Amino acid sequence: MIGRAMEILDSRHHGVPVLHDLLQVVKDAPEDVRAAALDRGDIARYRDLTEGLEATLTSLAEGTSKLGTIFSRHTTQPMRRDSPVAFDLSGIDDGQLDLQAAALLACWSNGFATVNVSQVLADAGLEPRRNYFVVLDELWRALRSGRGIVDRIDALTRLNRQRGVGQVMVSHTMSDLLALPAEEDRMKAKGFVERSGMVICGGLPRSEMDQLTEVVKLTEAEIDMVSSWQDPAAWSAHEDGEGDPPGLGNFLIKVGGRTGIPIHVDLTPVERALNDTNKRWRDADAVAELTDELADTLTEGAGVSLDGTLEEVY
Repeated sequence: MIGRAMEILDSRHHGVPVLHDLLQVVKDAPEDVRAAALDRGDIARYRDLTEGLEATLTSLAEGTSKLGTIFSRHTTQPMRRDSPVAFDLSGIDDGQLDLQAAALLACWSNGFATVNVSQVLADAGLEPRRNYFVVLDELWRALRSGRGIVDRIDALTRLNRQRGVGQVMVSHTMSDLLALPAEEDRMKAKGFVERSGMVICGGLPRSEMDQLTEVVKLTEAEIDMVSSWQDPAAWSAHEDGEGDPPGLGNFLIKVGGRTGIPIHVDLTPVERALNDTNKRWRDADAVAELTDELADTLTEGAGVSLDGTLEEVY
């Protein structure tokens, strides 16, 4: 029923439809939708058959579902085809798994549909040909977001040359790819690595090596090197505590069965700031340091004895 209703919207609706428009088509009960519902020519039967669908669409369209209003309105920032784009889902709490899954699937659908539109327009000579480079970060999260996403990635890895799309898939471990509930999905996810023209490994525990070496040929020396990068930092390497772990910035590039190329990556100050996953810890340290300095200033300047909290004195 939804498929037929979408076809009607595509042929009759002016502009970009939203869920309210889809809901209205279902309520209007056009012949195509009634045929899909198998109402046998009985409008009362049609109303009974579509009651659950109407309830679901109403909750989504009016923002009363647990997904809120995310999918009920027009986007305020349409995806551009001529500049880099990032879908940032960090504002969704990790506990809202259903919302994360729905948002991921929506972003994927929107992103790849836009790429397809660009390619069709280029084929018709209506805009310049653009080749897109797709970075699929946190791949494990996308794979677990819902049924069908594994097949979408699988198709992309097989047809990316034809579609003019290159991609990088980023995940933590091989175990992430093999943690899917269905065996056929696990085999497809394993194939992502097997078909990759280049595999880049950071530090990995030795327990991962059996799974990794099934799809990437590694020598014993390479296994030892990658495993050593997983070791923790030395104690008290700096005055402020632990030093950098030995694997920080180290990666091994593998292309087919060729000898791996170990590299080291140093980030610029701007990149360090953008990728600082310890920011909240550093913020806490900065606040504590500022509090100590303020307490010293109050004590020295006003002769105040701080026998309570700083907030009380301030």
